[in-house]
Amino acid sequence: MIVRDPRYETTVVRLDQYPIAGYPEIAFAGRSNVGKSSIVNSLTNRKNLAKIGATPGKTTEIIYFNIDDKLFFVDLPGYGFASVSKSQQRSWGSIVEGYLGTRNELKMIIMMVDIRHKPSNDDQMMYEWLKGTGLPHVVIASKLDKIPRSQIKARVDEIKKVLAVPEDVKVIPYSAINKAGVEELWQIIDEIVTI
Repeated sequence: MIVRDPRYETTVVRLDQYPIAGYPEIAFAGRSNVGKSSIVNSLTNRKNLAKIGATPGKTTEIIYFNIDDKLFFVDLPGYGFASVSKSQQRSWGSIVEGYLGTRNELKMIIMMVDIRHKPSNDDQMMYEWLKGTGLPHVVIASKLDKIPRSQIKARVDEIKKVLAVPEDVKVIPYSAINKAGVEELWQIIDEIVTI
């Protein structure tokens, strides 16, 4: 898909702040510093649409991006950053759970894990919860450009095994730097959301 006019729409911390436009929503979930902002930028072919934080774990709100007045990309707060207090982690958890559990416009979840590392306990819990929603989803193995090509299959296989990803769910190796995986992910989004 050629994105012509992506833009920041709004930031949400409470249920009553969600946009009322009714566009389909694609949510991005993952640990802090996994590259959610980078994937939004690479899918929209913009360098600075989503701001990449200098300090992981600082995004505490749900951020909406309007994609050509056709759909919203929804950047969820990252989880699992150790320096954040437990009470802050709980508050973020309730924000994300409230969104994922109540938003009828949500059509697909893109869960991101770092291809360089075995999925964490937080990743496993998030993926179990995600599977339980029954929503269409895909797993993105980000930061592909940071490992040798010879390691890709083994890393993807480990992600599938640790998360117990069903056969019919794709795990896509992805690089926001060299755009690997961008076209494949857009294809999946197009299949789920008719735009």
